[in-house]
Amino acid sequence: MPGASDSKGASARSTRSDAVRNRQVLLDAAAEVFVASGVDAPIREIAARAGVGTGTVYRHFPTRADLVVAVYRHQVEACAEAGPALLTDSASPFAALRAWAGLFVDFLVTKHGLADAMRADSGGFEALHAYFLDRLVPVCAQLLDAAADAGEIEPGTQAYELMRGIGNLCAGYGDDPRYDPRRLVGLLLQGLRQAK
Repeated sequence: MPGASDSKGASARSTRSDAVRNRQVLLDAAAEVFVASGVDAPIREIAARAGVGTGTVYRHFPTRADLVVAVYRHQVEACAEAGPALLTDSASPFAALRAWAGLFVDFLVTKHGLADAMRADSGGFEALHAYFLDRLVPVCAQLLDAAADAGEIEPGTQAYELMRGIGNLCAGYGDDPRYDPRRLVGLLLQGLRQAK
C-alpha cells in the first residue's frame, strides 16, 4: 500500500523537522540564558526559556558541556552567516562591519565561561577554537575588505588582529557591571575610519 508508506515517511520527516526545530529553540534559549546568567545557569532556567521540560534538554544534550559546545557552534555559524547578509542588507560596508562586530561581541559574551565548562577536555576546546577561527576570520576579512574598497576605512587591518582586539575588550565583561565592551568596540571601529 503506497499510501501507508508515504504517510509513514511524511510522519518521520515531520518528527525529524520537529526535533531540529526543538534543538534550535533550545540553543537560542540557552544562548540567552548564558548571556544573562553564565554557562553555569540551571538547566531548568534554559528549559523554561525554551518552553520545554528539563528532560527534553537532557535528551538533546546529555551533559552541560554538550550544551555549551552546541551553543558555541550554533553561534559561530550564526555569526558566519550574518556577515554576507549584512553586506547585502546594510547601508554601507562599514555599517555591515559595525553590525557584525556587535554580533561578535554578543557571541564572545555568550561564550564567557566556556573554558571552565570544557576544562576536562582541552583537546575539544582547541578543536572548537580552530573551528571558530576557520569560520569567522574569513567573514571578518570580507567585511574589512569591502569597507576598505569603499574607502570607508583605512586599508591594512587584518581580520585576526581586529577580532583579537575585540576579544580583549570583551574579556572583563562579567567581572564589572559598570563595564560595557560595546562602547569601546565602537570606539575601536571608529578608529578604523578613513580620514576625510
